[in-house]
Amino acid sequence: MANQSWLDRNTEEVANLSHDFTFFNWAIQGKTPPRAVITGGAGSYFWDAEGKRYLDFSSQFISVNAGHQHPKIVEAICEQAKRLCYISPPFTTHPRAELGRLLVEVTPKRLTKVFVSLTGADANENALKIAKLFTGRHKIISTYRAYHGSLHGCGSATGDSRRWAIEPALPGVSHVPAPYCYRCDFGLEPSSCDIRCAKYIGQVIEYEGANNVAAFMVEGVNGSNGILFPHRNDYMTTVRRICDEAGVLLIVDEVMSGFGRTGEWFAVDNWNVQPDIMTMAKGLTSSHLPLGAVAVSQDIADYFEDNLFWLGTTYAHHPMSCAAAIAAINVYKEEKLVENSKEQGKFLTEYLEGMKEKHPSIGDVRGLGLFQFIELVKDRKTKQSFAPSTQTIAPWADIGEVDAELLKRGVHTMAHPLGIFVAPPLCITRDELVEGLSIIEEVLSKITDVRCV
Repeated sequence: MANQSWLDRNTEEVANLSHDFTFFNWAIQGKTPPRAVITGGAGSYFWDAEGKRYLDFSSQFISVNAGHQHPKIVEAICEQAKRLCYISPPFTTHPRAELGRLLVEVTPKRLTKVFVSLTGADANENALKIAKLFTGRHKIISTYRAYHGSLHGCGSATGDSRRWAIEPALPGVSHVPAPYCYRCDFGLEPSSCDIRCAKYIGQVIEYEGANNVAAFMVEGVNGSNGILFPHRNDYMTTVRRICDEAGVLLIVDEVMSGFGRTGEWFAVDNWNVQPDIMTMAKGLTSSHLPLGAVAVSQDIADYFEDNLFWLGTTYAHHPMSCAAAIAAINVYKEEKLVENSKEQGKFLTEYLEGMKEKHPSIGDVRGLGLFQFIELVKDRKTKQSFAPSTQTIAPWADIGEVDAELLKRGVHTMAHPLGIFVAPPLCITRDELVEGLSIIEEVLSKITDVRCV
């Protein structure tokens, strides 16, 4: 029997070893202790080595869409591990074939073929390469405040301060303002803005030369920088029209907003928009195993029938991860989790609007389905943020206190300098939603409300 002594280490030992021998994401290592040592989870909850249970109000990194340790996904992983753990990509497998079929079934109808990798970042990296290979052009346009991953290409397309560390970045990448209606870069209001942020993309394409621009890349909903859900329904449809008129591909990053998160299979489905290229990860396996994918239109797929597909990785179409994804997609269907996201999302929207009326520190609430955000401010009138800057990933300041107090009270959520996410697993119940929201209200009353101007 294998030596299991490492499983018997106490919380302090695990925390110290993790610090001494591993790096933590996006952090100054000496100032970043682990949030907790986690040993298990089920549904909307997970728990630590001390037995404390946490309500997961952000699905970890907005990725555990089917809930923690879903038994059908776990079973699929175990069964596939018994049959075949790995085979190199020149071979094919039953899980690879079935996942390809399923993804073409659930994604927008224009998309007909997929390349399956391991993460959202490499899915976006591959999407950029495909766009350049297909068009023969080298320029990419994306939005400020977007996050597309930390690799060199997708990191260059990223529109926040996490890009700075890799600069000088990939040549030929330009950025345009995101549809951040609460803090419009053009100083306009949604009711009268004539969708300026979308139309400006057309101007930038013209300035850069349409014959040079391979693609415009945009998140289905700008996610990790505060769920910048456009307050107008014509943003994405206008973007699609502008790309068509200019002959530029539209790449939609659905890594965070996909697989039921907004109450539809993918965010673009809310507006019936058909991308030329779309990327996925996170909810693809409900994060039970790593997996990312890029889907392309038929004309792009046809191009590579006669031209070399200059992409590949050791773990492409990994059979165990593909088996997890098949199980996850079937769980979303069989348990009607996309529908539950829409239903609970309507309740969540109403509840958050009610919270905004009661709490002076809530400046804006926004989102769709179970993909929503509470932006916190010191002064509603001036929109003064608790963060020292609203333009970058700034220090958390007071929001760090909110995050710590929520965790202390058993609610985990992803925090941001601008506020906090409300994006629980799609299996969450009404009672669980109310439980978490009530605790958030208590914490806002204690920490941010009393610091408002």
